[in-house]
Amino acid sequence: MSITTVKPTGTPGGKPAPSDLKAARLPRWSPYVIAVGSLAVGCGIGLAAGLDSRIQWGLIAAILFVGVSYFLSATVEGGRQAKDRLATSVVWVMFLLAVVPLASLVYETVERGSKVLDGYFLTHSMGVVADDEAGGGIYHALIGTLEQVGLACLIAVPIGLLTAIYLVEYGRGKLAKTVTFFVDVMTGIPSIVAGLFVLSFWILMLGFGPSGWAGAMALSILMMPVVVRSTEEMLKLVPNELREASLALGVPKWRTILKVVLPTAIGGITTGVMLAVARIAGETAPVLLLVWGTPVINSDPFKDAQASLPLYIYQQYQSGNQVGYDRAWAAALALIVFIMILNIVARGIARWKAPKTGR
Repeated sequence: MSITTVKPTGTPGGKPAPSDLKAARLPRWSPYVIAVGSLAVGCGIGLAAGLDSRIQWGLIAAILFVGVSYFLSATVEGGRQAKDRLATSVVWVMFLLAVVPLASLVYETVERGSKVLDGYFLTHSMGVVADDEAGGGIYHALIGTLEQVGLACLIAVPIGLLTAIYLVEYGRGKLAKTVTFFVDVMTGIPSIVAGLFVLSFWILMLGFGPSGWAGAMALSILMMPVVVRSTEEMLKLVPNELREASLALGVPKWRTILKVVLPTAIGGITTGVMLAVARIAGETAPVLLLVWGTPVINSDPFKDAQASLPLYIYQQYQSGNQVGYDRAWAAALALIVFIMILNIVARGIARWKAPKTGR
């Protein structure tokens, strides 16, 4: 009788070889191949079914991508890895669903707005140009937007910062809970409600007329809760050890907040302020109620009606003719560039003022 000797696999010590410990995996390029294949099949199904909307083609391709990725991963890699790939695929699909409309909007705005946007458009107003005539520009609206947003920031940013500092550093008891409650309520206030509040108080009760200042007060109401919430979260992220180290050296608490806490959180605070500015810069309802708009240049925000970019876009689109549409798209592009420039400047200031981390 012969005895067959079976040689153990793995290393001489009886341990399994490293190759034995590796589970089957899909190639790294498989998601790209699946995505391209899903897109091709989705377009084919859309054409065969007679679907005119390419959005439907994209949705079919997204469903195929998620389903095929999960099926192949479950077959090759096992159920646990398949669930991980399923979650990853869903995240990527949701990301694309959010980015594609944004990219499409930016592309459409740049394509249509660049036809009119030039130096003449930025340096002239609509004072002597009818809505159905070519020419004119946004100089008067640009001045109004800069002044109204600037005044709103002067009102909302200091109040918001001080409120957030109080809630994080000092706030205890019922007063802090009450302030937090009202900040949460103000976060969900529609812009038209803020405009009606200022209209009833400033114009109807006190008898003042429409002005950029009235619009700035309404915009500051919308801006304040965003500044408070974002600043509050950024201050909470500052390690308590920094506060304790400063206090242990005998530094007063107010100086600790001013010299340690705020510089540490300046990047996040600036981002929150820019988010608030981006929200109010495109508001039309409060401006329509309180500022009214004018085709001529008014550089005094405290007297008479004043123009603004959101209201200018609305009025030009409402004109119903091609030259008005072109001016509206150009003004929308100018508003996007304006917000972008503010964000770049704010990021630069935040990086400049942030504490240095290098040795």
